[in-house]
Amino acid sequence: MSIRLAAFQPDIAQNLGAMIRLCACMNIPIDVIEPCGFPFSVKALRRSAMDYADKADIHHHPSWSAFQTASNGRTILLTTEGATDLYSFNFLPGDIILMGRESAGVPRDVHDSADARIRIPMPGGGRSLNVAMSAGIAVAEALRQLR
Repeated sequence: MSIRLAAFQPDIAQNLGAMIRLCACMNIPIDVIEPCGFPFSVKALRRSAMDYADKADIHHHPSWSAFQTASNGRTILLTTEGATDLYSFNFLPGDIILMGRESAGVPRDVHDSADARIRIPMPGGGRSLNVAMSAGIAVAEALRQLR
């Protein structure tokens, strides 16, 4: 069993498209948790995800509670408020890396319900990275650990 990537209420179709492409290329499922800041459909995402939307294992959830009911792995939230460094965290098969909204992250109840909260260290002093770039970094580290 591999990892999964989950996008919580994404605001920007191009970022979700990039995450779908990442998941297709890495052969991991992606969970999209509504509501999105744009109309969600594979057809609408074809431009940003290119032809990868048809190759990706996309699971669509109408709400956070529906996602929680359907998921059975540890939820690992990637957040600037994470107490644990990404490279110090031990990923397990079945983990779900949860990405927040570009504009606001995740609400406090979602943050508090995560099994772990991790952050990408930024020695250059930046505030945050693009959500799709962050997803790529976290997915690569989790897969590296689990190979």
